[in-house]
Amino acid sequence: MIRVLLVDDQALIRAGFRALLAAEDDIEVVAEGADGEQAVALATKHLPDVALVDIQMPGVDGIEATRRIANDPALAGVHVVILTNYGLDEYVYAALRAGAAGFMVKDTEPDDLLYGVRVAARGDALLSPAVTRRLIAEFVARPPRGPLHGAVNTLTNREREVVALAARGHSNDEIAERMVISLATAKTHISRAMTKLQARDRAQLVVFAYESGLVTV
Repeated sequence: MIRVLLVDDQALIRAGFRALLAAEDDIEVVAEGADGEQAVALATKHLPDVALVDIQMPGVDGIEATRRIANDPALAGVHVVILTNYGLDEYVYAALRAGAAGFMVKDTEPDDLLYGVRVAARGDALLSPAVTRRLIAEFVARPPRGPLHGAVNTLTNREREVVALAARGHSNDEIAERMVISLATAKTHISRAMTKLQARDRAQLVVFAYESGLVTV
């Protein structure tokens, strides 16, 4: 059973999402909140697998709530998915840097929302290849952030290769095929790279790859 926390300051949106999620046999909505403070408190109380959090709310917004959840070791199993009306914008990039596992626009198709919840629950980044390409365009347009360069040096050549492939939107299966290695080995390389770079999840690994200059095209 996938346990979900809903946080949005609009009750109607929460009601719609709750109805959609509750109709699924493998998903349970454990709590609802209306702002970032409640998001953190409810995540701490219920320890959901996925927290669907609106990005713009009064008081503590979704970005700060994401940061607080991501920085709390006790909430390491909570995967935050940001909900936004605007698609890719500066708020979304800030949320990914803060530790969000991914994001979805609020007018997404119902099947896509359900798919996204399940993807996030198993710890994968909710970043499709199409979204990743748009992220690439944004990060390539920015100068690399210098302080991150040193961390790249801790990676082996194989780890750099898998990080670069992940940053371009490839799944573990595709990475294994391209590198002619087993799926288990690909997962091991990804896991070790995440540990070395202190990336909470695959989404942060993608952000790191572009911000550090490891991947530029």
